[in-house]
Amino acid sequence: MPVVAPRRRSVYDYLLGVRQQRGAGFVVLVDPDNLPEREAPAFAERCTAAGADALFIGGSLMHRGEVDRLVGRPKPATALPVAGFPGTLNQLSAACAAVLFLSVVSGRNADHLIGQHVHAAPIIRRLGLEPIPTGYMLVESGRTTTAQYMNGSPPLPRHKPEIAAATALAAEMLGMKLLFTDAGSGAEHPVTPEMIGAITEACRIPLVVGGGLRTPEDVAARVEAGAGFVVVGNAIEGRPGDGAYVAELAAAAHAGAARPLARA
Repeated sequence: MPVVAPRRRSVYDYLLGVRQQRGAGFVVLVDPDNLPEREAPAFAERCTAAGADALFIGGSLMHRGEVDRLVGRPKPATALPVAGFPGTLNQLSAACAAVLFLSVVSGRNADHLIGQHVHAAPIIRRLGLEPIPTGYMLVESGRTTTAQYMNGSPPLPRHKPEIAAATALAAEMLGMKLLFTDAGSGAEHPVTPEMIGAITEACRIPLVVGGGLRTPEDVAARVEAGAGFVVVGNAIEGRPGDGAYVAELAAAAHAGAARPLARA
């Protein structure tokens, strides 16, 4: 059964609850450029029925203008929380319950560490969004992804888990509430279990893993390595009507955790 998000509960607390009860959570990433508005309600309903725990909405680029309408359409079809995963300021939407307040800690581009945040913060406050400070780490994936190109920073070396662990620990010490390792949309190679294990051994806050995950085996391996949440986007967009496929991915995430976390 899905973990129910009670009223007045923050999205972050809800996510922690999912991890507490299930050991790991499964999140579907929706790119506004790849989902027609008219299909959003049915898509959200299928993801909910298939066992997804949340929806993230956003992308590195955005060619469509009606983000509020796209984000708002899934709401009647699902009780799942919808959090923004914005690649640009114009993707901030009051229709979301929360927004991942992303700092690209893997790079050295000050604009993506703090610059854009100065512009975004008043908008987030005005829209009444719940910000979730997130240390975002791009990881080398075998090809240049859109996310890597757009943020103008080299990714973390794929085979250097110790660098990723130290970067993640720094983000935790800076006060981030989530860590997010991402190989990027359409990645040739996903983040390795070795890197996930190194990060989760070093850090206490939850780790989200995305990019290049296509099979239930991919998902289960990342959860078994320590991922608190697994995010899949492109693979699901390629099979938008296949609720059974989403159910297999969600089940792999929930079963991949060794056991639910012990209560404090």
